[in-house]
Amino acid sequence: MRKLYGIGEALIDFIPNVKNSELKDVEQFSRQVGGAPANVVSVARKMGASTEMVTQLGNDAFGDIIVETLKNIGVGTQFIKRTDEANTALAFVSLKEDGQRDFSFYRKPSADMLYKAEYLNEITINPNDVLHFCSVDLVESNMKEAHKAMVNKFKSANATIVFDPNVRLPLWQNAEACKEAIHEFLPKANVIKISDEELEFITGEADEDKAIQSLFEGSVEAVIYTQGAAGASIVLKDGTKIHHKGFKVKAIDTTGAGDAFIGAAISRMLLSDELNITKLLKEEGQDILRFSNMVAAQVTTKYGAIESIPTIEDVTTELNK
Repeated sequence: MRKLYGIGEALIDFIPNVKNSELKDVEQFSRQVGGAPANVVSVARKMGASTEMVTQLGNDAFGDIIVETLKNIGVGTQFIKRTDEANTALAFVSLKEDGQRDFSFYRKPSADMLYKAEYLNEITINPNDVLHFCSVDLVESNMKEAHKAMVNKFKSANATIVFDPNVRLPLWQNAEACKEAIHEFLPKANVIKISDEELEFITGEADEDKAIQSLFEGSVEAVIYTQGAAGASIVLKDGTKIHHKGFKVKAIDTTGAGDAFIGAAISRMLLSDELNITKLLKEEGQDILRFSNMVAAQVTTKYGAIESIPTIEDVTTELNK
C-alpha cells in the first residue's frame, strides 16, 4: 500500500482556556498533541491513507502521550526514536478572538532536533510513497541533515515530495536564516503548499501571481496555495489554475487547519489510482480542494489540532449536504 511519511517535529501544544489574552496572562491550558508533520500524518490516516511518523521524542510523559495518540489513530510509530538527551518539544499557544494564534516554543534543543540521518537506514521507500515536511526542523541541527537524507531517499526512489514551509519565525535567529533554509529545500519538492500569509515573505514578491510562479524551480510541479476563509487553489507548472472557495464556519481555533488541509489533500493523492502528480491534480484537483477545504474548516470549529480531526464519515456527510 502507498504510504505517507511525515518527518519532523511532534510536540505538545498547550492551548489557553481564554481568548484574546497575552500569553503571560493565561492561567490555564489544555494539553494537545501537535506538531505540523504529526498533524498531517494523523489527518491523512483518519482520511484513509497509510502513514508513518519519523521523529524523535524524549523519554518523558509528553513523549509517551504523543506515541499513544498516534498509535490510537493508526499512524505508524515504528520509526519514532526516544532519547534521554533532550525533552519532547512543547509549544504554548495564545489565541486571538478570531481563532488566530501566537506561539512560544520550548526546544533548546528538543528531542526531535537530535534525530540523526543514520536512523533513516531502516526505512525503505517505494516509488509511489509520499514525503511531507515543514521548515520548523530545518534549523541547523542533526534533524536538518536527516531531512536532507530523507529527501535524497525519496528522490532516488522517484517518489513524491511535499514541502509546506509552515513559517514559525520565533524558532529562528532571524528572518533571513528561516528564508534561506526554506529556499534551500523548495526546489527539491514536487509539490509546495504555501499560505497567503507566507507567500510574500518567502518569495519577496508582492504580486500574488508572480510570487506563485517564482516557486516553480527545480523539481516543483505544483503549488497548493491556501487563503484561509477564502479557500485554496492549485497552480500547475503549465499555468493551469484550479480554485475552490472553501466553506464558511465559525472558527474558534485555527491551530492545525493548514496541516489538516494538506493532510487531507495527500490522502486523496495516495488513494487515487493516478500516479502522475500533475495529471492527478489536473483531473481531480477540484475534488481534492473541496474535500481538503471541508476537513480544514471542520478542524477550526474545535480546539487543538489532532484532537479536532473529524472522521471521514463526518466529512462525507457534510460534503453530501
